[in-house]
Amino acid sequence: MSVATQTDTPIKLSPFDRQHRALSAKLVPFAGYSMPIQYHGMTEEHLAVRRNVGLFDLSHMGEFEVTGSGALEFLQRLTCNDVAALNVGQAQYNALLTPGGGFVDDLLVYRLVDRYLLVVNASNIEKDFNWLSSHNKDGVTLRNLSDEFGLLAIQGPNAQTLMARLTDFPLANLKYYEQTYLSLCGEPTLVARTGYTGEDGFEIYLPLKQCADAWDAIAGAGETCDLSYIGLGARDTLRLEMRMALYGNDIDDTTTPLEAGLAWIVKFDKGDFIGKDALVRQKADGLTRKLVCLTFAERCVPRHGYPVSDDAGNTIGQVTSGAFSPSLQIPIALAYVPTAFSRTGATVQILIRGKSFTATVVKPPFYSGASHR
Repeated sequence: MSVATQTDTPIKLSPFDRQHRALSAKLVPFAGYSMPIQYHGMTEEHLAVRRNVGLFDLSHMGEFEVTGSGALEFLQRLTCNDVAALNVGQAQYNALLTPGGGFVDDLLVYRLVDRYLLVVNASNIEKDFNWLSSHNKDGVTLRNLSDEFGLLAIQGPNAQTLMARLTDFPLANLKYYEQTYLSLCGEPTLVARTGYTGEDGFEIYLPLKQCADAWDAIAGAGETCDLSYIGLGARDTLRLEMRMALYGNDIDDTTTPLEAGLAWIVKFDKGDFIGKDALVRQKADGLTRKLVCLTFAERCVPRHGYPVSDDAGNTIGQVTSGAFSPSLQIPIALAYVPTAFSRTGATVQILIRGKSFTATVVKPPFYSGASHR
């Protein structure tokens, strides 16, 4: 479903748009969709996820199906992590890279019984599908299923308590970064135990015909555990506290996994993959910059694009993500800086509205109390 904007650009509606409006959510255009940025307030929603449990609509995310006898070889060549290491029922954080080693996108890979499911960023759905299609030399079948699913996420330390009210599946058997089909509202439903908040949680992939019933069931079960509805604003501050990268801010085609502190998803020994040669050279030459975590003693609000300078006033980088942390009650930010400034305890200056604020490099993540840190 979509509506036209004043410029006749179609804006897609989430399958849960009616529910958002009934809850008086503040809806904003995001990645081509009308999505809730908040319901009652970003800070309140953020803390509800840290302390209890929240429900997110993530239906704007993209889902691609990869099938065929060459599916594994195709994904091994197109991604930097080792897809061959996945057993059926497991999920993996991974990335598509350019030949220069930069990010086309970061994504999740699910290994199902007879196929792979890729979950990609909403803003990159068309780009990613075209990229995969243009490199399909293995005879695999690619299907863009993004418009066929609604996606809900239950996140927070009490996520399993809520989920247990919705299914008889033994949830303790579903480990972090695993996925399975279980019965939800009487229908077999793909559920993964991952997340973008640092907290325990479940992602629920719903065929469109199941969306309304699933929302009602979750809302009903949530009445017994003070479920909160969470917008994309709190999702951003939750992921930032955990130093989880956001495509378009912290990573893009000009940054590499090595620079972004994501070297752990690069498996050099798995064989050839797009971007490998560039990363091998970068690793051998040594990094010239790194993505670091910054905290501030003074109250301020660092934002994407604010310049980072040394004590002499020389610009050495820029903030990629920043916010006032609801959990820690201090300003926090991510920024790329020269490696000489990347050690823990180093200080840099951030120019915010004409005033310079001192920021200190700290070890990630910012928030250490999450249930899946």
